[in-house]
Amino acid sequence: MTAPHTYIDQTRLPYFFCPGCSHGRIIDSLNQALTQLAINPRNLVVVTDIGCVGLSDKYFLTNTLHGLHGRSLTYATGVKLANPDLKVIVLIGDGGCGIGGHHLINAARRDIGVTTLVFNNLNYGMTGGEHSVTTPPGGVTATTHHGQIEQPLDICGTVAINGASFVARTTAFDRQLPDLIAKAIQHEGFSLIDIWELCVAYYVPSNRFNKKRLLETMSALNFSSGVILDKPGREYSQAYRQTTVEQYGKPALPEKPIETRYPHNLQGRFQVIIAGAAGMKIGSAATAFSRGAVLSGLWATQRNDYPTTVKAGHSISEVILNTDEILSTGINKPNMVLALFPEGLAKTKQTIAQMTSDDLLFIRSDLLPVETQARIITLDFQSAGAFRRKKEYWAVMAIARALRETGVYPLEAFKEALALRPQFASENLAAVQAATG
Repeated sequence: MTAPHTYIDQTRLPYFFCPGCSHGRIIDSLNQALTQLAINPRNLVVVTDIGCVGLSDKYFLTNTLHGLHGRSLTYATGVKLANPDLKVIVLIGDGGCGIGGHHLINAARRDIGVTTLVFNNLNYGMTGGEHSVTTPPGGVTATTHHGQIEQPLDICGTVAINGASFVARTTAFDRQLPDLIAKAIQHEGFSLIDIWELCVAYYVPSNRFNKKRLLETMSALNFSSGVILDKPGREYSQAYRQTTVEQYGKPALPEKPIETRYPHNLQGRFQVIIAGAAGMKIGSAATAFSRGAVLSGLWATQRNDYPTTVKAGHSISEVILNTDEILSTGINKPNMVLALFPEGLAKTKQTIAQMTSDDLLFIRSDLLPVETQARIITLDFQSAGAFRRKKEYWAVMAIARALRETGVYPLEAFKEALALRPQFASENLAAVQAATG
């Protein structure tokens, strides 16, 4: 294709930045670099971060992506991994580098083939001029009225020590900036240019700052300028594909097909909620229930809900069975609920109250009464012999009882599903026997 004479949509000009803002200068330099390299716009992705810099993507006649604050490097990494042949350029501010610092470090550590241009105006220019991770010592901002006292982040030093293979620092007023950007884009690994600039809305008036003081401040901080690091790297997206070339076209996990071995008595969709407590093997029992359904020729989905504490609070499994493929996994009103522990019952009381006389509620007798129109079948684990104190098997026992009562699919299919985990099979099968006689 004929190389475009510009990568900027002229119909959108002038730039929507504050008069005198350096952002426009950097975008112009990037445009010159792209024109110099004559990259096919279809093979170019510009990813922008939140902040004033986030207004930039609309000006480019390329593929663009705009996301959450500090997360632009994660999006860019995903784009590059999906298609290593693309040129991916991230436009991020010093605020985004602070908020997404761990993403910055990991992009450098991987040496992913992404070019990052940091629009570093030393403060949060969009939200009121607060201090950022790069505000110099003594800098007066909306949040440091008496001067900034923190050590500013050396962005170049941070990415260089963590694996980046091309690093440079300069200002938006550098006449060689287009050539420097072009060199960074041509680099195969992770490249970053920390471009210091002026925020005329906040930082300049609060600190009597100007372009001369940009270089003076760099020098006072012992921050090097120009090309700081330029070395060959092992670009991550290409290296990853080389490492996994033998897996192309193969499933991520080995296939373990489950053949139909039993009949079922289901007509359409059947929705089940197992309401239990953390640590009581609710999810494991629900998985066996789902596998038994698949052994019986049904489609099955499972969704688990539990708090971040994992070992305390509720544990709820939602299982949907269907004779056809399940395209929606949400449960508005269940056909059956197994209420086994107070924690799960507390989370599902409102759902149980909405059940009708066509629905079934299996519930421990000591958890009654509850508000519901569902047909109630009580569960009495205290008469289950050795399992009356083994609460972690109550979910398996409740499912076995429910299968015997409903006949959705054969109890033998559930037993076979339990036997697929041999280390727990004997106890689980004994629990089924205790529940069904």
